[in-house]
Amino acid sequence: MLLNKVLRASIRTGLRYQSTSAQAATSAAGLTHGGYSFELTEQQREFQDLARKFAREEIVPAAPGYDRSGEYPMPIIKKAWELGLMNSHIPENCGGMGLTIFDSCLITEELAYGCTGVQTAIEANSLGQMPVIIAGSDAQKKKYLGRMTEEPLMCAYCVTEPGAGSDVAGIKTRAEKKGDEYVVNGQKMWITNGGKANWYFLLARTDSDPKCPASKAFTGFILDADTPGIQVGRKEMNMGQRCSDTRGITFEDVRIPKENVLIGEGAGFKIAMGAFDKTRPPVAAGATGLAQRALDEATNYSLERKTFGRFIAEHQAVAFMLAEMAIKVELARMGWQRAAWEVDSGRRNTYYASIAKAFAGDIANQVASDAVQVFGGNGFNSEYPVEKLMRDAKIYQIYEGTAQIQRLIISREHLGKFKK
Repeated sequence: MLLNKVLRASIRTGLRYQSTSAQAATSAAGLTHGGYSFELTEQQREFQDLARKFAREEIVPAAPGYDRSGEYPMPIIKKAWELGLMNSHIPENCGGMGLTIFDSCLITEELAYGCTGVQTAIEANSLGQMPVIIAGSDAQKKKYLGRMTEEPLMCAYCVTEPGAGSDVAGIKTRAEKKGDEYVVNGQKMWITNGGKANWYFLLARTDSDPKCPASKAFTGFILDADTPGIQVGRKEMNMGQRCSDTRGITFEDVRIPKENVLIGEGAGFKIAMGAFDKTRPPVAAGATGLAQRALDEATNYSLERKTFGRFIAEHQAVAFMLAEMAIKVELARMGWQRAAWEVDSGRRNTYYASIAKAFAGDIANQVASDAVQVFGGNGFNSEYPVEKLMRDAKIYQIYEGTAQIQRLIISREHLGKFKK
């Protein structure tokens, strides 16, 4: 036991040192070249190689079984945590590695290549933690982020409701202040890691006036999952990403101390939305990882399968399909890289984050569908990997803002440039 702790500490310390060096190297490269560079630093390549090796050796072989059973992949998550492949964005003063969004995306794309169900379970931690990272007090960060670096715990982002998904302003969960506490009543739905979380970020309405603008009507809370009054619903069996834990959660007279309010009453909506600028690039990276896997599977199959006396890759119809798939994957990767680079540079990246998320989500579905087509009848069978990729891809057009919501954001940001 002691040996395991020492080993884990040494691995994570080494990665933390690398992350600091990587940030310094990235800054130095920017000063030297004065512009873009598509060359990863040595440390970034090490992050990527570690995640790639882990995905190929640990996730890929186990993914079909988890897809069939729907079982939560805790053994894989524990290994990922021990290697420092989780919670990479937690600040160093809270025990984390403090990686940039770009570096975290490198890891995310590789994990998603193995299985996006596993990757989503891991990435849900990022979404749950991000409001605390960007808006939490020092005490809140050390208490709730610090514990995530001490053992492999999960957290969740509790915003969506049965009647309020894209329309966040329609949230009905209420938090009423009573003395030094807030009493919460309501219901959340489609909460990733809902049944596995140690704590939640919760968005609730604190102003009952229906005319109050969303920017002032909601408050963000940190809520321990074992608080009395929380009822966790059954695990939902979804179309894809089946090993990810998705549930409804009901709150009945749940009491939250005022110390667990983020920033202050009425700041919740801006916090919840602000987190997306940092979490949408990793979602796009995950979709890109799935698309890359679909392209690789289709390419390998096309070089093995023969029709009319030749490999199907030698038929122009198939070769052109692979070319189109490759174009989409490469552009999706450039999309998340730009979005991550923008926010890491300290700039508002809403426009680029939505472009990256919308495009990568769409092409993940297109590339996975084309992979099934390349496989032909075999692609429709569960003994082959691509039908799972096609099912897993769909959610990328839905969660963390639907494809349509992304276009709404993009159009608003685009038109805003011309109206100024």
